[in-house]
Amino acid sequence: MARTPKSTTLYKTPFSAAYWRDAAAELKDTKMLVFAALMIALRVALKLVYIPLAPNLKINTAFLANAMGAMVYGPVVATLAAAVSDFLGVLITGDVYFPPFILTEIAGSLIFSLFLYRARITPTRVMLSRFCICLFVNILLQTPLMMLYYQVMMGGKTYVLTVPHILKNLFMFPIESVVLTLFLAFIQPITYRMKLTYNKEASLHFEKKQIAMLVVLFVFGCGCVTGYLSYYYETNSLSASYTAQERYEANTRMTEVLCQQNGDYADKTLVTTVESAYQKFLGDTTTYNVVVYAVDDEALAGYDKDLETIRGMSKSKAKAVAEDGVMERVAEAVIVLNKNTGETISCEIQ
Repeated sequence: MARTPKSTTLYKTPFSAAYWRDAAAELKDTKMLVFAALMIALRVALKLVYIPLAPNLKINTAFLANAMGAMVYGPVVATLAAAVSDFLGVLITGDVYFPPFILTEIAGSLIFSLFLYRARITPTRVMLSRFCICLFVNILLQTPLMMLYYQVMMGGKTYVLTVPHILKNLFMFPIESVVLTLFLAFIQPITYRMKLTYNKEASLHFEKKQIAMLVVLFVFGCGCVTGYLSYYYETNSLSASYTAQERYEANTRMTEVLCQQNGDYADKTLVTTVESAYQKFLGDTTTYNVVVYAVDDEALAGYDKDLETIRGMSKSKAKAVAEDGVMERVAEAVIVLNKNTGETISCEIQ
């Protein structure tokens, strides 16, 4: 029986049944599977190779192999290759394997495939693919996965999203887009001659409109990140990630503020616990929601924990001490401090 010639059709979008049939057919192509194996090996090796740009700023070159592979064999094979490379990468680096992280590898490979496989590759497609990965994968998807990782693998600790991490992904987007465009401009004619890709006339030259789009995407990304960080900071309490020392310092600081701001507590032994603490993104204040306890000195004298230990307790442990009759909950307070100077902005007792 004569073998059916392989389709070499190019598609404007991945939203067609024929596109996905061709992508699935790559699983039957021995040459593609061999190439995928080579890309997996290259991708794993490049996880340890970086292009230094500045102190603490570097490009991980593994994404170049990921993009090239996705361009050649498409989303179906790319998804499987991402899963394998993720597992092998953990074995080589010796990191703890956390299965949900595979989603970021798969998502990145899938996005590259949707933009680059069986398509006329242009700088616009390259930029959009990298932009989607930086925003949707490295920030929006990675953040909840890191939260889950800290809860499951780090003993219930809370992951704190840092501004430098966000900004790094955002500012690396234009640089990585240009690097990837130059790389594909070099490699795409080679893959065409090897009959791995079918786009003979790739147009990978930056023109004014591509430069303008790069700027627009960067500005749009800044807007998205600003909104996301504002929401994150307003809905995630800093106190959830306090160390024992930080909790003690915050609790005792709240006690000092209360005694300074309200003379009614001057003759009482107080313990305060920070229930939650929020910072506004790009703001200079931290708002603390505090529970105030008055200590029974006689009960404390016969208790198995001293005052300093109790002052360093979390809200749940302090509540248990109150239930033991050692102290009584007397008030709640909202205290606002300048996060840079520690100056008290306001103290509202409820």
